[in-house]
Amino acid sequence: MFVLILDDAPLNNLLLAEVIRDLPGCTVRDFTRPADAMAFVQANAAEIGVAISDYEMPEMNGIEFIRSARMVAGFAHVPIVMVTSLDQRSLRREALTAGATDFLAKPFDAVEIRARVSNLLALNQARLDQADRAAWLDREVKAATALIAAREREIVMMLMKAAEHRDNETGNHVARVAGLVTVIAAGLGLPEREVEQLSLASTMHDVGKISVPDSILLKPGPLTDAERSEMQTHAERGKRILEGSSSSLMQLAAEIAATHHERWDGTGYPVGLSGEAIPLSGRIVAIADVYDALTSERPYKKAWSEAEALQHIRANAGSHFDPACVEAFLRARNAPG
Repeated sequence: MFVLILDDAPLNNLLLAEVIRDLPGCTVRDFTRPADAMAFVQANAAEIGVAISDYEMPEMNGIEFIRSARMVAGFAHVPIVMVTSLDQRSLRREALTAGATDFLAKPFDAVEIRARVSNLLALNQARLDQADRAAWLDREVKAATALIAAREREIVMMLMKAAEHRDNETGNHVARVAGLVTVIAAGLGLPEREVEQLSLASTMHDVGKISVPDSILLKPGPLTDAERSEMQTHAERGKRILEGSSSSLMQLAAEIAATHHERWDGTGYPVGLSGEAIPLSGRIVAIADVYDALTSERPYKKAWSEAEALQHIRANAGSHFDPACVEAFLRARNAPG
């Protein structure tokens, strides 16, 4: 670790250097010009353990040097010792305000210099060690978080494979819905991390359909009232499959599963929530789900055109759909409101 010495008198530099040169782990670099010392600070800020600066110097005095050095990235907490023969309280206050850590008086006391510099080197090393540990902990936390996120994604994929086993179209539908959810959520100005979580969680919105009989799920024609009631149970069943997890992603997925068939006017299912009582996640997925269902061919219907589907979404703003979510969706699709 470097000890920087700055004094315009070469003899003073020599005396200071000789006193501290043999301190463990200490490499002395001395300068007579503040500009040269500043260049060294800028190039080696992270490797300087202590800086010692005289006060009275041409070009730049010690206080000006300290102010400039403190502005260098990585040098804000390096101990700086001011050396002066002056004993003015105002000068010391100004030096402390500028960022000085300690003071040495001229003429030098060799024992005092060694003790102070040794202590400051140890203090700075402890600070660096603490910073290294904090950085290590930060890396460990990020790695653990990434692992948890990867496992959550794996769980989602496994659930989707189970759903696809019942209906090959399910996988394509959830992928398209996830993309539409991203568009709507981003259009509403939600934070990027929240948009990502909504998109991933939305892929589980129909997971409750794994409990719906094939005779209903894959029926090529219109459903009877009884069959429709059975189909509608998938929202509540999806919630029950996903709820109870400590994972925020699974909690969000459970919320979406339970509410993506609620309607803005309160005529949806399974509870009949209305307006903003419906979680925003459910209101977003409702539009994405309906739009994709309309524009996709199913055993019981032909696919609608994009224009027809957009007109349906637009016409149902304020009844089926949250008007703000519709506006964000249409804006993203470059469709007039």
